[in-house]
Amino acid sequence: MQFTAKKIAELINGTIEGDPEVAVSSFGKLEEATEGQLAFLANPKYEEFLYSTKASVIIINSSLEVEKKLSATLIRVPDAYSSFAVILTAYSEIAKANLTGIQEPSYISSSATLGENVFVGAFAYLGKNVTIGKGVKIYPQVFLGDNVTIGDNSILYPGVKIHHDCEIGKNVSIHAGCVIGGDGFGYAPQKDGSFKKVPQIGNVVIEDNVEIGANTTIDRSTIGSTIIKSGAKLDNLIQIAHNVEVGMNTVIAAQSGVSGSTKIGKNVMIGGQAGIVGHIQIADGSKINAQSGVGKSIKKPNTAVTGSPAYDYSQALRSQIISRNLPELEKRIKNLEQLIEQLKKEKITD
Repeated sequence: MQFTAKKIAELINGTIEGDPEVAVSSFGKLEEATEGQLAFLANPKYEEFLYSTKASVIIINSSLEVEKKLSATLIRVPDAYSSFAVILTAYSEIAKANLTGIQEPSYISSSATLGENVFVGAFAYLGKNVTIGKGVKIYPQVFLGDNVTIGDNSILYPGVKIHHDCEIGKNVSIHAGCVIGGDGFGYAPQKDGSFKKVPQIGNVVIEDNVEIGANTTIDRSTIGSTIIKSGAKLDNLIQIAHNVEVGMNTVIAAQSGVSGSTKIGKNVMIGGQAGIVGHIQIADGSKINAQSGVGKSIKKPNTAVTGSPAYDYSQALRSQIISRNLPELEKRIKNLEQLIEQLKKEKITD
């Protein structure tokens, strides 16, 4: 597929400097791009490559002052990074639009309902009463249990497993290897020291415009629903336990874990490898630093925490400064002790 600079500028409301009819057919990093490719510059660290790149079209920030004459056509926008994301999204949607039909072998229950322009890849399994919306893409080896619903234009990448009764909204992307709706970790201690499994009879509800990274697992609830709300973004290798709620537009980085029945508010940011205990609440707008261990509720909105156990981020920074200054503080204390001893001796002499 080819796109002219004029067409790209129209898509992102950019201003062209150079030839509006120059065409590109692929993308490249600014420092590696060749003729016929589109690149972008958002990070000032890469500005030097603006003058050596072979890219035909470059998206740059409106505020950038170009110091030398360039052969490439420039498209100026307020935010080059966001605009480039818009272009990539449009490109990928065009590519996916051509992917339709049902590949063989695959199993689709006679009671399943499929919308228009659906793609079902080879070795996929669609159970009883599964409902698939229009434009859904189901890649090979996906498993959909009985009564699963998938909203319009959602994408399930290879090897995704969605267990019975779970609900997936519109425009959801679930990447390879995810398991949605596996049993929650619920066991009742017995008098003899053994554990009796507590049946997990709830489901998982994933609302619209959610993206879930590869090999992430989201457990079904004991009763009710484990809920991932609209606009949330989950990275790879995350564990979401039973009855958890993840709020709107919350982002969680890789290898984090959220224990059962915890409620996370909207617009929360959780760094990689963070751990959150069960049955607590995380207030809207909270920021949890990477590798933090959150052991109690964060009740005040927009609070930032770090450490294990996690505590206020600004206090943690002050503690780190003090820790780094300990050798100097020790030296000063020793000098003071020597001075005190000297003053004592002088007093005795007097």
